[in-house]
Amino acid sequence: MATTQFLFAGFGGQGILFSGKFLAYKGLIEDKQVSWLPSYGPEMRGGTASCSVIISDTPVGSPIVSKPDVLVAMNLPSLDKYEASVVKGGTIFVDSTLIERKVNRTDVTVHYIPATRLANENGMPTLANMIIVGKILAEMNQFNMNGVNKALSKVISARHADMLDFNLKALNIGKEN
Repeated sequence: MATTQFLFAGFGGQGILFSGKFLAYKGLIEDKQVSWLPSYGPEMRGGTASCSVIISDTPVGSPIVSKPDVLVAMNLPSLDKYEASVVKGGTIFVDSTLIERKVNRTDVTVHYIPATRLANENGMPTLANMIIVGKILAEMNQFNMNGVNKALSKVISARHADMLDFNLKALNIGKEN
């Protein structure tokens, strides 16, 4: 893996920070060096939210991700703002339910996932974020059940233990799409 820089972006309430935290914990569990840096507007729900995650085989010098290898855009303003910053040869994951336009760049790989629609159809409207994470893990050949289960148990509190199976189902939906 060497070093991969991720940028998750969307609006508050989409699980942007949760997605990044899950990925960071998965990296820690797999003995990687990790950085997780959340950022959100003052409104929380409905405001802007982004999360930078770096997963590396070597120590991470700075948590700032200005040139992501992987961009997750869960709303149009996020795609508009960050599309140009993705490194040449990078990957962009787009929630195509909420973003109708196509990525303008031809030097990146793009995955259009109707994550919000899939989440709604499967009775888990708040888990579009984890559907996209499932797709990311599948595309990067990083979907191993041991790491996934351990990371989920770290990021889902005991109070929300009932959400563990829903999150696992969402990850698997992303893996399959």
